[in-house]
Amino acid sequence: MGLEWNDTVKRATDPPRLISWNITLRCPLKCPHCYVDAGAAEPDDLLSTVEAEGVIDQICEVGSPILILSGGEPLLRPDILRIIRYGTGRGLRMVMGTSGYGLDPQMAQDLNEAGLKAAAISIDSTDPSVHDAFRGVEGAWEQAVAAIRNCRDAGIGVQINMTVMRPSMHEVDAVIRMGREMGVTDYHIFFPVHTGRGEEIAPLNPPEYESLIAEILRIYEKTGLSVRPTCAPQFRRIADEYGISDGGWGRGCLAGISYCRIYATGEVTPCPYLPVSAGNLREMTFSDIWTGSPLFARLRDPDQLTGRCGACMYKTVCGGCRARAYAGTRSVSTRWCDGLRHPEAADGDPTSEDPWCPYIPAGWSDTD
Repeated sequence: MGLEWNDTVKRATDPPRLISWNITLRCPLKCPHCYVDAGAAEPDDLLSTVEAEGVIDQICEVGSPILILSGGEPLLRPDILRIIRYGTGRGLRMVMGTSGYGLDPQMAQDLNEAGLKAAAISIDSTDPSVHDAFRGVEGAWEQAVAAIRNCRDAGIGVQINMTVMRPSMHEVDAVIRMGREMGVTDYHIFFPVHTGRGEEIAPLNPPEYESLIAEILRIYEKTGLSVRPTCAPQFRRIADEYGISDGGWGRGCLAGISYCRIYATGEVTPCPYLPVSAGNLREMTFSDIWTGSPLFARLRDPDQLTGRCGACMYKTVCGGCRARAYAGTRSVSTRWCDGLRHPEAADGDPTSEDPWCPYIPAGWSDTD
């Protein structure tokens, strides 16, 4: 891939706005789409409490991004409150992505006192049996719904994350209506990226995927709700085609540009679904990785995009899903649990065209 560390790739860049951190790989659920193959055990080289605090210090040297504590299930990490307090004390906006498992009234109060500002809680259906079957544990839906109420009662902001496994606007609308009844106004509608355990899940038909994104944008445009298609960067193009705009939207795909992920062992990747390491925080500083990674530099340059993405007039506002692009060009089938890839060993191309986007740029032909 031609990605070698040297001073010429180091350049001034904006600080990250969002960082997602797999603070643990332990999880009580058995979700079939889990990108980190979370389960009962931690990796042997999990970042310790002291190392985690050191990572927060390094992040603060670069900027003040929103820090999303994720997993696995972050509430299973024994030092989670200490980490939240530390990040809050350093001035970061600390938020969490959770299944709601164990988020009882006392835990919600403890999280609030530690400084947690918001929790994104997963709800995939208004039917408990559908949600529980998808999450692999009976009672998961009840815990998630209770967690939403507990967070709101404790003064913690709530966002509902819904994973769309089939293109049904009826199901999306039902979850949002249920959320509105509980006072939730923020929703992220996730379109699965087929990595990790989700590699074996059949992908949605791209035109159906496109139609659902368009429906979501049109139906919720003027409702006062924040409803964002996630892991669907072409929503920016679709919104433009329908004359829909939102000043709060950033680029469609943020991977390596204003967003990155920290893995449980200190590896930094462009996003949670792209298993290519830009460096390890035990070996390099976050600043050096963020500003000097050849992988990040490549992702930040729209002229590096190839195929239909490279020829597309929307490449600076959409960019295509870099994780799907990488997965679609791998020469060897590898699962996340087989390990992260370093740029020099990566077996896919993260700057190729997004295979899930059906859009054909003007003048494009397969011979280009």
